[in-house]
Amino acid sequence: MELLRVEHLSKIYGQGQNQVKALDDVSLSVSKGEFVAIVGASGSGKSTLLHLIGGVDRPTSGKVYVNDTDIFSMNDDELAIFRRRQVGIIYQFYNLIPILNVQENIEIPLELDGRKADKKEMDEMLERLGLTQRRTHLPNELSGGQQQRTSIGRALITRPSLVLADEPTGNLDTKSSGEIMNLLKRSNHELDQTIIMITHNMELAKAADRIIMIEDGKIK
Repeated sequence: MELLRVEHLSKIYGQGQNQVKALDDVSLSVSKGEFVAIVGASGSGKSTLLHLIGGVDRPTSGKVYVNDTDIFSMNDDELAIFRRRQVGIIYQFYNLIPILNVQENIEIPLELDGRKADKKEMDEMLERLGLTQRRTHLPNELSGGQQQRTSIGRALITRPSLVLADEPTGNLDTKSSGEIMNLLKRSNHELDQTIIMITHNMELAKAADRIIMIEDGKIK
C-alpha cells in the first residue's frame, strides 16, 4: 500500500545568475511500513527533498501526496497541523529544549496539539528508547546518543504516518550511531513506522529496505 507519492518535484532557489536548482523533476513512491534510505553527497538535494516531503518547505513545482492527500493544496495553518499529526522529524542536531526534561521534550508534539500523553504509552516509549532512568534529566545531563533517542521519542510519540530522519547519526560516535540505527529499525518493524532517512553514509543506508541515490538534485 502506497503511503507517499512524489511527482515531478522541483525546487529552485534564487533568481537569474544566482539561481540554484536544488531538486530537478524528482518522482518516487514509498510503501507503508517501508524503510527507505536516500543517499547523496553534501549539496546533492537530499535535505531539500526531505523538507519538501515533510511539508517544511514548499516546492517550485510538483506534488507530494501522503495517504493520497496533496499536502501542498493546504494553506499554511492546515499544513502545520498536518506536520504535527502525520509527520515525525528527527534532526541531526537534536533540537531539544534545554529547560525541559526528557519526558517533557518527548511530549511537545502532543502539547502543541492540545493533548496529554497516556502514562502507559509514555512508559513504554521511554523503555523502548532506553531512557526510563533518564525521564527527569535535562538535555545537558545526557550523552549525545541519549539526546538523539529523546528526539526520536518526540518524533514517534504521535504515531505519525511518516518518520523523516535527517542525518540522524551525523553527530554521534560509532557505538551511538549503531544504537540509533537499531532503534530506527525496531520502530520500523515493531511499530510499523514508515521511515525515510537521508545520509551520506552508505554503510548506514544498508540497514534500510531500499536505497535511493540522489545527485545534483536528480534521482539516479
